[in-house]
Amino acid sequence: MNDIARPPRPWRGLLPAFAAVLTACGGGGGSATAAPAPAPAASTPAPSNSWTLVWSDEFDGAAGAVPNAANWNYDLGNAENSGWGNHELEYYTSSARNAQTDGNGMLVITAEKASNPGPCWNGSPCPYTSARIHTNGKVGFTYGKVEARMKLPAGAGIWPAFWALGTDLATAGWPNSGEIDIMEFVGKTPNTVYGTLHGPGYSGAQGINKPYDLGSAVSADFHTYTIIKRPNEIIWQVDGKDYHRLTPASLPAGANWVFEKPFFVILNLAIGGDWPGSPDANTVFPAQMKVDWVRVYKEN
Repeated sequence: MNDIARPPRPWRGLLPAFAAVLTACGGGGGSATAAPAPAPAASTPAPSNSWTLVWSDEFDGAAGAVPNAANWNYDLGNAENSGWGNHELEYYTSSARNAQTDGNGMLVITAEKASNPGPCWNGSPCPYTSARIHTNGKVGFTYGKVEARMKLPAGAGIWPAFWALGTDLATAGWPNSGEIDIMEFVGKTPNTVYGTLHGPGYSGAQGINKPYDLGSAVSADFHTYTIIKRPNEIIWQVDGKDYHRLTPASLPAGANWVFEKPFFVILNLAIGGDWPGSPDANTVFPAQMKVDWVRVYKEN
């Protein structure tokens, strides 16, 4: 299918500064489609594809509990962060109504209609609340396998994401920090998820993107969304199947590869915005993004 043009994302530089990062693995959706990456040099050792779990959140908290504070922070608001750079319609909160464990091993991020949670970028009260949580300052990775098993909501205006930003965001700024969109989904393409890389010279609508068509509704079931990050290589998977691979040779001429450093993980459920468009009369609220687990592995 044709790629969908993505909006610029200047809001990426607005996340809080980090304190300390656990580099769990050791070592330190755009309109442009990736060029095929060259095969590794013959002298490069073959990857083992054997993995050891080094960190996970299995979301085994009691029903109604907020996400584990040892692992997760919150991003808050909307107007305070210029609509997150995308004219989004949700106001992010730290309320258990918007992010809680369900007592059955799931994190549930809920977007719901709200009367007046806080101001949106346009000066009006935001019509929805939701949650956006991240591991900055608590858990990070440099290399390894990072994945989550999730069931996503459907409908116009729905925009859940599982992604990562460089832990130098506060000093380098976005997009120099680098952004790895492990999975993004918009309701207007119900069978398709997207994996995208953003960096200096290839960010926003120029992010290096590839769609993956599941052949049926993404929202119908749980799926596992994965990246494998090795030196000078990132591979995207859905349910264990490779569909996107990038290396420094895949970048536009003169662009810098900014991914040989620690990253942190983000989960959020956005509503509306420049890419997904607004909800319509058929969009069901509350909308729920269910996360069975998030795991980080090192390669043996």
